Amino acid sequence: MKMPVLSDQLCFKLYALSRQITSLYRPLLEELDMTYPQYLVMLVLWEQQQLSVKELGTLLYLDSGTLTPLLKRLEKKELLTRRRDPADERSVIVQLTKTGGSLQHQAECIPEELNKTLKLKEAEYISVRSMLDNLLREIA
Repeated sequence: MKMPVLSDQLCFKLYALSRQITSLYRPLLEELDMTYPQYLVMLVLWEQQQLSVKELGTLLYLDSGTLTPLLKRLEKKELLTRRRDPADERSVIVQLTKTGGSLQHQAECIPEELNKTLKLKEAEYISVRSMLDNLLREIA
């Protein structure tokens, strides 16, 4: 049997790529005083306005132990609110605040700026995204 080699490992390539891309986001997100995981939460809220913590976790592939501290920090910045669902006290609803909504305009340029750095042609971007979507769908 062939000995495993780091450079042959798909998981390592995805891990390294994720870390590198996340580091490219850092200077873009500093202007918003946000980390990359916080930005992901805000992306979902800019689309949905409000949803449960469970729904948010499902969309972001995060468990509540990871998500709760993120939400607390964003709530402290007054970008969102958390409240118990009156219909189900076990469920917590996360809602975008006016302040959080106003950040969307500032963040609109981030994907374009990142794409400039990646230097992918549109067809390449779509192809890579599609492959990653398929892989994620298969293993999730």
